[in-house]
Amino acid sequence: MEKSLRSSAVQYGLYVGLILSAFTIVAYAVNLELLTKWWLGIILFLVIIIMGIVSTAKARGLLNGFISFKQAFTAWFITIVVGIGISTLVNILIFNVIDPEAAEMVKQASIEASVLMMENFGAPQETIDQTIAEIEKTNQFAVGNLLKSLAFQFLFYAVIGLIVALIMKKSDPDAA
Repeated sequence: MEKSLRSSAVQYGLYVGLILSAFTIVAYAVNLELLTKWWLGIILFLVIIIMGIVSTAKARGLLNGFISFKQAFTAWFITIVVGIGISTLVNILIFNVIDPEAAEMVKQASIEASVLMMENFGAPQETIDQTIAEIEKTNQFAVGNLLKSLAFQFLFYAVIGLIVALIMKKSDPDAA
């Protein structure tokens, strides 16, 4: 059963990777400014959470309705690692190989969005200038930065996975 649990989790991870990559590719093709929208981040976060939960529930179904904490976490984490890993590879390809200029366009859109948001909240000009300087110094699509982000995402989603595994675990009362 462990093999089918893992293959099911990989399958759901491929779905997550496909969905996340599709959002990135569509935003790249249609309007790069979409990648700076807060609501898109929330949608993608929800997609990851929902697909991780579905993967864990599917794993529990494969195990006749009973799943240990470890098995539940494994199903969750494999799904997340595969999905976010694929998405990160797509970002590396698009913004470092295919069209590095697009990364600069996203950076400029991020600066404009940050300035607008900060002005709407009444931030002092000094704070706005500091924020602009920080954004200009970083390349969020540099391979190293994408890999650092990947590591932090794995940690963040692992914590959520621990909670999901705790909720989803179900012991077989007939097992000794």
